Amino acid sequence: MVFIGLVFVGFVAPSITPAYECVNLFEPTPAPSFVAPSPAPVGSGATAAPQVTAPPAGFVEPDMGRTHVALGTKVKYTWCPPASGNHYAVSGQGPIRGGFYDQNTPTVPEGWVHNLEHGALVLAYKCPGPGCTDEGQSAMQSLLGRWPDSPICKIPPGNFTPVFTRFDDMAYPYAAIVWDMVLPLQTLDENAILAFYKAYGEQFNPEKQCAAPSPAPVPATPTPAASGPSAAPSSGPTAAPTSAPGASATPARS
Repeated sequence: MVFIGLVFVGFVAPSITPAYECVNLFEPTPAPSFVAPSPAPVGSGATAAPQVTAPPAGFVEPDMGRTHVALGTKVKYTWCPPASGNHYAVSGQGPIRGGFYDQNTPTVPEGWVHNLEHGALVLAYKCPGPGCTDEGQSAMQSLLGRWPDSPICKIPPGNFTPVFTRFDDMAYPYAAIVWDMVLPLQTLDENAILAFYKAYGEQFNPEKQCAAPSPAPVPATPTPAASGPSAAPSSGPTAAPTSAPGASATPARS
């Protein structure tokens, strides 16, 4: 990482050309209440991140917009790791293929931010750090092998979600990321990562891959009769809740 004034400039090895820029490292502090992400973009001059959290753990990161930019464009992200922002929209370059990218297989956020826009989870790991050891790399591959279908659209892993990739410009060894939400981690905490994905995955991303599931019907409260014996219960079956719609494993085009 090279410091130019107050701007962190990110590099992707082995190239010497900056692939993106970071203005601030996202270092949230817990607070007692949760506020859902705002869809309004934040200007590049923003200096303060909202300090909000809720169980399951996860922090709102200010939205940075979602403009499609030409392949090769260097994007300046106000917060890193980015949970939103400008990104590529070129087949194979953004969204990128889901899966595990080892420490020697670079990706750029301009690619995987588009995965976030479609509802994917990105697990970023920092080098040097525990994720870059042989044990850390093996642990992430093992976690990928147990990865569940997405929480709302039930998209199976492998096409565009999840993405496990190296990203050095952050304050923690690991970060689980969905659109507008970040979970910083000191260790590869599988339970925390999966709880974060279940709670916030496919909740705030602007390009949905399926219709929102219908809510379960609320049972009517019976009204007691004014007098006389209670009415016999209905023998008819209770209506089953509407199930979540199916979803294609291929993200919608944007």
